[in-house]
Amino acid sequence: MFESLQDRLDGAFKTLTGDGKLTEINIAQSVKEIRRALVGADVNYKIAKEFTDKVKEKALGSDNLLKAVKPGEMMVKIVMDELVELMGGQAVGINMSGKPTVILIAGLQGSGKTTFSGKLAYHLKKNKKKRPLMVACDVYRPAAIDQITVLGEQINVPVYKEPMSKNPVQIALNAIIHAQENQHDVVIVDTAGRLAVDEEMMTEISNIKEAVTPNETLFVVDSMTGQDAVNTAKAFNERINYDGVVLTKLDGDTRGGAALSVKYVVGKPIKFVSMGEKMDTLDVFYPERMAQRILGMGDIVSFVEKAQAEFDEKEAKRLEGKIRKNKFDFNDFLTQINQIRKMGDIKSLLGMIPGVNKAVRDLDIDDSAFNRVESIIQSMTPAERGNPELLNMSRKKRIAKGCGRNLDEVNMFIKQFHQMRKMMHKMSKQGAFGGMSPQAMGTGGGVSAPTARKRVSKVRKKKKRRY
Repeated sequence: MFESLQDRLDGAFKTLTGDGKLTEINIAQSVKEIRRALVGADVNYKIAKEFTDKVKEKALGSDNLLKAVKPGEMMVKIVMDELVELMGGQAVGINMSGKPTVILIAGLQGSGKTTFSGKLAYHLKKNKKKRPLMVACDVYRPAAIDQITVLGEQINVPVYKEPMSKNPVQIALNAIIHAQENQHDVVIVDTAGRLAVDEEMMTEISNIKEAVTPNETLFVVDSMTGQDAVNTAKAFNERINYDGVVLTKLDGDTRGGAALSVKYVVGKPIKFVSMGEKMDTLDVFYPERMAQRILGMGDIVSFVEKAQAEFDEKEAKRLEGKIRKNKFDFNDFLTQINQIRKMGDIKSLLGMIPGVNKAVRDLDIDDSAFNRVESIIQSMTPAERGNPELLNMSRKKRIAKGCGRNLDEVNMFIKQFHQMRKMMHKMSKQGAFGGMSPQAMGTGGGVSAPTARKRVSKVRKKKKRRY
């Protein structure tokens, strides 16, 4: 995501390397490269020009403010501030005031509406403790009802459907009554799409919106369609006046133009971004965090929040006690692997850490590497998992046969496990954990998301004072 844009922006900032200060000449050269980078990312030329004009104006006005800051660093700061502003300035939540709250999902066919509906239901259920109901109002696409039913089963969220009905307006109205009768506090209405904007689709969505008066209308757009996504978003907004945009498929080969342009063109905020097919790959859109990712600064706050969501304080204390007694075993190790997997794929997580994104970009980091470790541990007896010292050569040979691995792989893993356990025990004796679990150490240092935000804010305030 944004890799090409990131590289080209890096090139623009490097034009300032070696210069003692920002001048009209080097600013013009850098701004020219930034404009090219944005246009190359499928940002409309008018938007790119207006953006770079603002950057240039701020850069020229900053000349007397900077003594200790390098020109390249100052330009990064200015560009980041403008990117944040271009993408909306701050995160915007969804309106949850209704009883039940009705959320209408609109978009073209293939944009990911149905998958997003499932992800949103999972997000509200897990993070907001809501009792959502999904509604199958796509009565045209083959297997659409089956798809949303399968998603509902995956996340344990009920789906309201009327397979014999071809009236989406009546289905939506009946679903709201059903929700009220069954104590569902959120109703997510998944509507039908078309391959392109047409009058029939717009009329149907307008009729549904008028009938159910949703608290929130979200437009789902495939970010891989680039500038076309922005044009489609504009057409939909003119007809149904939605409340926010959802960008899907950000993990695909997207240049970023939609994310950078849609707020400027449509005037409606991006509320969610979605990556991947898994139900837990939905994130609230934070313009500042996205700007940090675009500029290669990582996203440590999102990283900490993911760790926080899976963090179990009781489990952490239990593990810390076992580590201090040097009793950390294979069962504990397996638990930690499962916790990491719940946070998402490893490469995406590493990309959130400042300075790591570029280092891992071209690496083939395969999450299936965990499968090898799991198969070895699962081939052990309960006694062996709880007491690693039992593993002699004959037991190792049996484990190797049981998991389909060779003996060298089993020996290497067991050796690494003992080295890791020894290191953690040593660190615990030295007080290096500071009351944190090894999980917390590996996923954000046990720092809560609010604390992480405060620390990031302090750093930025210091930088601003320097500027």
